[in-house]
Amino acid sequence: MQKKPQFYLTLNPSPEKGEGLLERLVIKFIGILFLALVACQPKEQTQKENLPYYNTADFTPNWYTENQLDTLKLHKISDFSFIDQEGKKVSNETVKGKIYLANFFFTICPSICPTMTQNLLAVHNTFKNDADILMLSHSVMPATDTVAQLKKYANRWKIDSQRWHLLTGEKDKIYALARQSYFAEKEIGLQKDKNEFLHTENVFLIDKNGYIRGVYNATLPLDVENLVKDIKVLKSTE
Repeated sequence: MQKKPQFYLTLNPSPEKGEGLLERLVIKFIGILFLALVACQPKEQTQKENLPYYNTADFTPNWYTENQLDTLKLHKISDFSFIDQEGKKVSNETVKGKIYLANFFFTICPSICPTMTQNLLAVHNTFKNDADILMLSHSVMPATDTVAQLKKYANRWKIDSQRWHLLTGEKDKIYALARQSYFAEKEIGLQKDKNEFLHTENVFLIDKNGYIRGVYNATLPLDVENLVKDIKVLKSTE
């Protein structure tokens, strides 16, 4: 007896067709993902290229638009006037229109200060030919850190006095500037008596308008690397 031919209707494509469809779907998905990443890139890039502003002693970072910067009153470093290792006056006029770093130290410090100086020397050497970058190191023991002592310290570390100023002056003024303008010891510093010793590992990145744009632990190499990167960012945006 002859068998009748059997016919089957299937809804599934052949393996070859199924694989082709899967490949097309994967390619389409990758394309959509790529477009999404490209669309997000400008926003992410903008966030990376704009450094925050620090207006309070808890160092909460704040990002502002250009319109906001025109209307808001931001925390600014107060006017100052001290003497450097060359016996020259260094004031807010010296750093006007400059990006600069500020920290606090004393020349006979046996532990933290040499580490800070060593790390900041790397920053100093990175920008040694850039006239737009200055460094200010304020002595917290100005009575002993005379001009002659600061000069000796500068020579020992091979510090260029044109780019890096080691400062001495009236103790009360240095301490007030450190605690009230730079928030050098963060919130706890605001509560301290003016006679209490000032010591901090922090170094502060200040923009051309006198605003705090970065705070770093100068004893940590990674923080110092980030400082160098942020200086370059700040230069590219100002």
